[in-house]
Formats: sequence, structure tokens, C-alpha cells
Amino acid sequence: MKDYVCPSCGMRYDAPGVCPMDNTALVRSSEKKESHSCCATVQSEDKHAHHHSGHLHNPTHSHHNHKDHHDHHKHHELMMVDFKKRFWGSILLTIPILVLSPLVQDIFGFTIDFMGRDYLLFGLSSVVFFWGGWPFLKGIFSELSQKRPGMMTLIALAISVAYFYSAAVVFGLEGRFFFWELATLIDVMLLGHWIEMRSVLGASRALEKLAELMPNSAHLVKEDGSIEEVMVSVLKNGDRVLVKAGEKIPADGIVAEGESYVNESMLTGESLPVEKSKGMRVIGGAINGDGVLEITITGVGRDSYLARVIDLVKKAQEQKSKTEQLADVAARWLTLIAISVGFVTFAYWFFYGPSLAFAIERLATVMVITCPHALGLAIPLVNAVSTAISARNGILIRNRTAFENSRKITAVVFDKTGTLTRGRFGVARIRLLNEEYTEKDILQVAASLERNSEHPIARAIVEKAKEAGIEMMEVEDFQVIKGKGVSGRLNGSTISLISKKAAEEMGIALPVDSDISGAGTLVLVVYDKRLASVILLEDEIREESFDAINRLKEMGIKCLMLTGDNKQTAEYVSQKLGLDGYFAEVLPHQKQEKIEELKKKGEFVAMVGDGINDAPALALADIGIAIGSGTDIAAETADIILVNSDPRDIWALISLGRATYRKMLQNLFWATAYNLFAVPLAAGVLIKQGILISPAIGAALMSLSTIIVAINARLLRFHRDW
Repeated sequence: MKDYVCPSCGMRYDAPGVCPMDNTALVRSSEKKESHSCCATVQSEDKHAHHHSGHLHNPTHSHHNHKDHHDHHKHHELMMVDFKKRFWGSILLTIPILVLSPLVQDIFGFTIDFMGRDYLLFGLSSVVFFWGGWPFLKGIFSELSQKRPGMMTLIALAISVAYFYSAAVVFGLEGRFFFWELATLIDVMLLGHWIEMRSVLGASRALEKLAELMPNSAHLVKEDGSIEEVMVSVLKNGDRVLVKAGEKIPADGIVAEGESYVNESMLTGESLPVEKSKGMRVIGGAINGDGVLEITITGVGRDSYLARVIDLVKKAQEQKSKTEQLADVAARWLTLIAISVGFVTFAYWFFYGPSLAFAIERLATVMVITCPHALGLAIPLVNAVSTAISARNGILIRNRTAFENSRKITAVVFDKTGTLTRGRFGVARIRLLNEEYTEKDILQVAASLERNSEHPIARAIVEKAKEAGIEMMEVEDFQVIKGKGVSGRLNGSTISLISKKAAEEMGIALPVDSDISGAGTLVLVVYDKRLASVILLEDEIREESFDAINRLKEMGIKCLMLTGDNKQTAEYVSQKLGLDGYFAEVLPHQKQEKIEELKKKGEFVAMVGDGINDAPALALADIGIAIGSGTDIAAETADIILVNSDPRDIWALISLGRATYRKMLQNLFWATAYNLFAVPLAAGVLIKQGILISPAIGAALMSLSTIIVAINARLLRFHRDW
């Protein structure tokens, strides 16, 4: 249970201390909750007016520090809870409103009438209007103050005209009231906004996941040589810490004593553990191998590598919130049309019509017909269906705007390790250089020598031997050749497994042969100082990657690769897969720069990755796609997650995205096109020809468009082109 929280950035911790992100003293969660309870109430009731349509479609805004980010996240969370509460409350009140409405009774052929029925309807509808419709009534002021009328303005106008006209009918004005249309419109809009709020809460979780990479405690080496366990948050530059085998490095620093292999793949993308010795830099959050290191701390808090990555992610997320939804554009035009036509209609019939009641009825009919029931559902319904389809096929959509934009992708940039490759080394091939030995012989001696090592290369050789059913042999006089390899006696021979560099130092020549060249790691097997075999180990390319690249290139999409690995490895993988290009030896901040370069060239970029090192690039790309087998940080930063870790799903995603967009356009047409003939008829343009749409028929047309939109969205389930 994380009982302590940073009041500045909102990160949670297990124990008291100082937040490593900004050196702010931690407080108990309960204390922070109490100190902000009043603010939370104000946010819940008052912040809905803060240009809600902007919040709806712009999941992140400009923040200047972690506190702003946390407040923004909390604001969205409060809004989601508030919309949910208002939705369910309004639904409960809508049921009796529907049952008591005369038009609904006429449609279903039943009658419920009693003294005061209309007044009860008025009372229930008043609660729905003022309480359920409050976010929209407040939202109109924000939109109009910014001179950007949109969905909130249209909703507020529609429910206001319907409510006040219906109230006037109850209290004596001639006409029919719109209480059921009013209630259902508010219900539909509350539901749509509740769903949208849920979709914008994921971005800040990526930052929390990144912060969790740092260990809570560290072994501080004191001046007298004793070891004291302290909180990471109290470390300062110049301190010495002891990092035992298998532990996380608590902060950036320089190795003062010891040697070990450090796994930095989650941070830098380098697939192999990196050998570290005295004087070499290490990164906080990396995992120490089987050695013991003493590290002099050089970077804590804001100065740490991880903190800089967090800032990169945060800034990139802020940059991708500019997309304007199609529904907002349609709502803006529909609002202007509704206001203009409604005003002209009322003014005309006020001066030339039979009565004030008739003029108000025409105005109400125009506004009800333009009520955005269908418009409010046009895109959310399609998204709901496409999200369900994609989820069943292992594609999780976190950012629906990004999914909608997948049709625009012109370039897909892949991380290598764990995305195009499996992220683990395997024996690619064994080149025999002495006819006395077979592949089985070589594997047997190599695995026997490496059986007790935890190094990734050793594990790959042992695993290959086990797959082949080879039994291990007893090794005598086993030795570790420092920095070079291992050796031992088997069956009377001294056998060594050494690196290419070690062989050159020993004067052992390696023949030039295409079978032992490549981008992998070479392990030389030496029998009594004679080279017997070369084992080539490579990060295995996924079989699915070949098909994925071919399909994407058939769609006319460029396929590129970004990797922290060396140029030789990158070139090898690129040639094998037939990629259009690659960038090698790229650090996280440089990955972000490469994405930015591609975007400046006019490419609409999708970034596919699985590690922490990919997080900034995933956040900055037009669309970030995380491989499901990767880290939580990559998943939280990405817009879309491929659960099955199958790169072919990227092609499926783009295909479904294109079909989804077509459905959106169709639904927007059905949601608005009927207004072209219905609004003029409602305004009374053809009244002299005896054609006039009554408020009831207007409501029916509005409902019909909603039904058509719903059915059309469901038809997306039959999409079979992916």
C-alpha cells in the first residue's frame, strides 16, 4: 500500500522521505486528501464550464510542472465521476418522464392520466434539465466567451428551448411539450461525455510508471566503510552506494569499484547487457547483473536520466492534443445554422404569423430537429464498435483520435529489440572449422562450460543444447578468463569459449566466411589452442515481422527502424526484413528527434516500440503503438497496444482504421443531412402548400436519424478486409 504522496507531482511511495523527481517532502495520502477536499468539490461542480468540448477532444494541455500535470489528471478524473453520477441520476428520472409523456403513450397505445400529471412531468424534467444538463448549460458560456460555439452550445440551446417551451405549454401556452426529448437528449450527451472522459485519463499514468522504475531504497557506503540502507530520495551527488547482484541501480553515477554486466535494455534499447567497470557511467533504474558495484552518485532528482525521459514524454504528450474532432466541426456549423434559422423563423412568424404561440412553436420545432442526438452518437457509436472489434483481435485502443487518424499513416517506425525481434539471443548457426567435430559435439562442450552462467549468451547456448536433447558433461579445471570467456577440461582436452577480440589477442585467425559474418555475437570454440568452431548468436527476428513489413509496403507505407543497437546489427536486420531505412545507436532523446525530423518532412508517423527508451518517441509520434509484451511505460505512453505482440496487427489496425473513418463520415451524413429538408419545412417555408412539420414529427425525424446512425455503426462488425 503506497501511503505517501508527493504534494507537488502526485507520485506515490511506500515510505516517508523526499520525492526524487523534485525534492519535495512526501506527506501521508490521508493528509493530502484532507487538504484538497474542498478544492475537489469545487472542481467537480465548477470546472465543467472550462470549455468542456476542448477538454473532451484535447486530452492534454500545456503544463509547466508536475503539479499542473497532476491537477489536470485529477480534474479529468473528477469530471468523469461527475458525468457518470449525472448520467445514472438522469436515467432514473427519464423512465417516469417517458411513461408519463402523451406522445410516448400514443405511440405504444396506453394511457396514464391523473390530476397534476403535467406538473409532475414538469417537476421531473426540471431536475433533469438543471441538474443533469448543468455541465452543458455552463459549457455554453465558455464556448461563446472563446467565440468557438460547438457541441456544448448546440446542446445547451436545444435543451433550453425544449425545456422553456414545454414549461410554457404546461402553464397555459397552446402546444405540445418536449419533456421526453429533453430528457433523452441530456441522457445521451451525458453518456457520450462520460465515455470520452474515460479515454483521456491514461496519459499521466505513463509518468507514474516511469517514476516507479526507481528503487525505494539504496545501500549507502558511509565514510567508515559501513553500509546503511537509506531511502533513494535522500541520496545526493557525491554519495557512494553499493549495488548488489540483481538489484536496480538507485541513481545515475560512475562505477567506483567492481565489474558487472548491467541490463539497460529497458532504458536505452541496447539488447545485450553492457559490461561496466571502474570509471564507466551507469543509469538509475538499470538492473545490475551478477557482479557487485560501488557507484559514486552524479545525478539525482531532476538531473537524472530517467527524470529527463519523463520530461520528454510529458512534453511530447502535450504536443499531441491539437486534433479537432469531426463532430466538433459539424456541431459548430449545425449550431450556427440552428441559431440563424431559429432566429429568422421566430422573427418572421412573430411579425407575420397568426400568434406568438405559433412563432414559439416554430422556433421550438427547428431547435428540436437540430438537436444533436444522432450527432452526439455518430462518432462514439462507431468508435465503440471498432474498439470492441479490435479488442477481440488483440488491439487495444487507448486514444480514439489516434485510431481514427491511423488512415493517414505514411511511415511506420519500428523499434528493433522486442518489436521486430524477440529481444532475446538465440543460436543462429554453428560454423564447423574442423571435420573431427559435429554440431552436437560443439553444442555439448559449449553448453557444459556455460551451464552455470547467467549471462544471456550462455543461457542461449544452454537452451539450444536442451532443445536438441544434448546431455551436459562434467567440467574439470573450470576457469573464467577475465573479460575474454571461459575454459575447462572435457574428455582430456582443454576447451575455451572466447570472444573474437580475445582470439585476435591470442593470435588465433578467424577465417573470412559469409556463414560466420553478420550482426550477431561470435563465440569461438577453441580445442587445445586450435579453432574448432564459431557459434553465431543473434537477437532472433520474429517470423511475423517479415509478413508485417510486406503488407505495410503493399499499402504504400514506408517501414523504418530506430534502435539503440550498433550500426552493423541494425543494417543486418534492415536488409533481412527489406526495410526502407534505419537509424542505429540512437538514444531515447535522439529517437524523439528522428520522429520529429520525419514529421517535418511531411510524414504522418506511427512509432512502434516496447521499452522505456521508446516512451518519448511513442508520445511524440502522430500515433504511438506499443507491443503488448513490452513494458508498462511503453503501453501507458502509447495510443494503441498490440496485445499479441504481433507486428502484423499494425496492418490490421490501419485497415480497420480506414473502415472506421468511412463509417464516421457516413454517420455524420445521416446525423446532419436530414436537416437540409427538415429544418426548412419546420420553419414553415412550404406552409402555403400545406406542408408543415409539427414538433412531434420533428422529434420523430430526429429519433429516426439516431436509429439509422446506430444501425450503420453496428454494420462495421461485418468488415472483413483485415
